[in-house]
Amino acid sequence: MTDATRRGPVREFHFLFGLRPQREAFHLAHYLALESCRRTQTPGAIHLHHRHDLWGPWWERIAPHLTLHRVGAEPRGFDRTRYAQTGEGRNIAARGFDYAHEADFLRLEILREGGGAYADIDTLFVARYPDDWFERECVVGEEPPIAGDDGVLRPSLCNAVILARRGAWFPERWQDDARRSFDGTWSRHSCAAAGRLWSEAGDALHVLPQRAFYLHGPSRAGIASLFEECDDRLEGVASLHLWAHLWWDASRTDFTRFHAGAFTPEWVARGASTVAAIAQRFLPPA
Repeated sequence: MTDATRRGPVREFHFLFGLRPQREAFHLAHYLALESCRRTQTPGAIHLHHRHDLWGPWWERIAPHLTLHRVGAEPRGFDRTRYAQTGEGRNIAARGFDYAHEADFLRLEILREGGGAYADIDTLFVARYPDDWFERECVVGEEPPIAGDDGVLRPSLCNAVILARRGAWFPERWQDDARRSFDGTWSRHSCAAAGRLWSEAGDALHVLPQRAFYLHGPSRAGIASLFEECDDRLEGVASLHLWAHLWWDASRTDFTRFHAGAFTPEWVARGASTVAAIAQRFLPPA
């Protein structure tokens, strides 16, 4: 038995948001992430870690149910100078996605210190996470494999949902690797790193099949299944990751023409897509 398993499970959830100044009101999609967590998970607490103030009517509805934590200095290992080293890194910095990398480091720090479950704020909860997931030292879900520089597909473990005991071995090992391997590219330090470390983990890591958290992947077909089609085959699905960075801005159309501006209460209420049909029950009364 490791020190982490001796400490006991914590059924609390952690989210990160507002690492950059908030020029727009808190969005319905983010409200639904938190409200679906509150309504399906029976959490001991929902912790929201933020740097900048959040605002708007959806924020005012959900804030009373949250425990708020102010994020301070950028985490160790998140080195912005590394974006200049590759074309991919320069593109990420230019598009303003660097906050996602800071969050990669912060989530591991949060779980190391407090334990519980971390989920990205573009998660929609479908069913209660079983208690035995929290009793394990660390749980993550598999996502579609990633092609390496040589074109060979390699396993990838997505960091959009992580359950861990305080002081668990795998998040600490992952954090150490991320600090060394972060080079400004999208996932070498995060999901790809977790895939590399999987073989070392043994019983310290329990990996769930893709269906549990990532039924619909980050592809045109996957995004269409979430927002344009209705898939009710949800057996074994605990939550859905919505891959918001691929469709949020209306100017981005390489994956879908759906965008955050179309994600409205009326769109949800119609229930004409996978996400809308699930999210309907989490809307407040009209």
